[in-house]
Amino acid sequence: MDAASLNLSWLVRVRWFVWAAQALLLVWASAGLDIHLQLSALGVLLALGFGSNVAVQAWHRRGRATENVILGVMLLDVALHTAVFFLSGGPFNPFTTLYLVNVALGTVVLSRARQWTQLLASSAGFASLFVLEKLAPESLQLPNHAQLMRLHLAGMLVAFAVASAFIVTFMERVVSSLRRREAELADARAQAAKNEKLAALTTLAAGAAHELATPLGTIALVSKELARALQTRDVPQTWRDDAVLVREQVQRCREILQQMSASSGELAAEGFTRVTVGEWVSLALAGVKDASRVKRPALETPVVLGPKVAMAQALSSLVRNALQAARSAVELRVRLENQRLVLEVMDDGPGLAPEVLARLGEPFFTTREPGQGMGLGVFLARTLATQLGGALDYEAAPGGGTLARLTLPLAGESSR
Repeated sequence: MDAASLNLSWLVRVRWFVWAAQALLLVWASAGLDIHLQLSALGVLLALGFGSNVAVQAWHRRGRATENVILGVMLLDVALHTAVFFLSGGPFNPFTTLYLVNVALGTVVLSRARQWTQLLASSAGFASLFVLEKLAPESLQLPNHAQLMRLHLAGMLVAFAVASAFIVTFMERVVSSLRRREAELADARAQAAKNEKLAALTTLAAGAAHELATPLGTIALVSKELARALQTRDVPQTWRDDAVLVREQVQRCREILQQMSASSGELAAEGFTRVTVGEWVSLALAGVKDASRVKRPALETPVVLGPKVAMAQALSSLVRNALQAARSAVELRVRLENQRLVLEVMDDGPGLAPEVLARLGEPFFTTREPGQGMGLGVFLARTLATQLGGALDYEAAPGGGTLARLTLPLAGESSR
């Protein structure tokens, strides 16, 4: 909800209380203080006040609120209040403090030019009461001076309390709501900045993988030739072993870079296709060692839209992490929530500390032993989920272990 809609919704609520207070004051003045009032005309004005609020509320549900609409409602209140005050005591009516309510509210919810427009209208409305009182014909039978003083003195404290309560309540609610909205926008901006950083890091990883592939290939070739040459030379065995070790470690580096390149760069250009849960899981488990320890989900028919290979690699990474932590097996569960697919990967391992759970998904953060992983699997999986309009969250599983929850939107009919 934008600021104008939020302000209009609260203005509608305040108007219900204002017009109800006006009605109670008039009933009290007529029945309690025995003051003669033009009840038929006042009844019409009260009906206009309540009816206009019903119309504004109904329009607000269908249309878009703007500051001009809010200003129009406030100016209507000035006109109606002025007419009610004129018929029920003029400037002696204690509820003329409601002019201040509109002035205070306009200061909070309107821009500067509209604030002054509303202020001038309220001032003109209040000033007109002094003129209209003198111009009113005697046949109108307005309350006399003694009755007006009774009304003013008896109602002044009540009017002050009511007006103050309206101002404080409305302004506190509006300011609190606007602060919440600003906090939400700040969170959204922070998330957008984080996504941009993640995308930049992904691009950097792809570029690094591409640039390092050539020198590593050269080192691999040279180390292979060196190992062959050492086999024909009378050298210590440790030299031959070192040459083989260099080649093995270079090969391992190349495999890591290939994975980074596939996850970060090549898959960025992969087209989106409709994938069933069954196809997704099968493709993900195809390259997983000990896939027999993974319990497949019972629900396989929902369809999601995305890059099939990238999605499979993301899920495969989550499953591998779960298998490494699991004591016996890993369970995949699928359910639907609000037109979204929720896929959970749950292991029965010892679980992770809260501070570790909070850091899962940070690039290059890993709980594995040095040399066993780079900490990019969860990061890339979360990045992909975010780009597809979903999310990846981790939490402690009931009864121990860790639960990874991957949420993605279902493929719509229009994507067929």
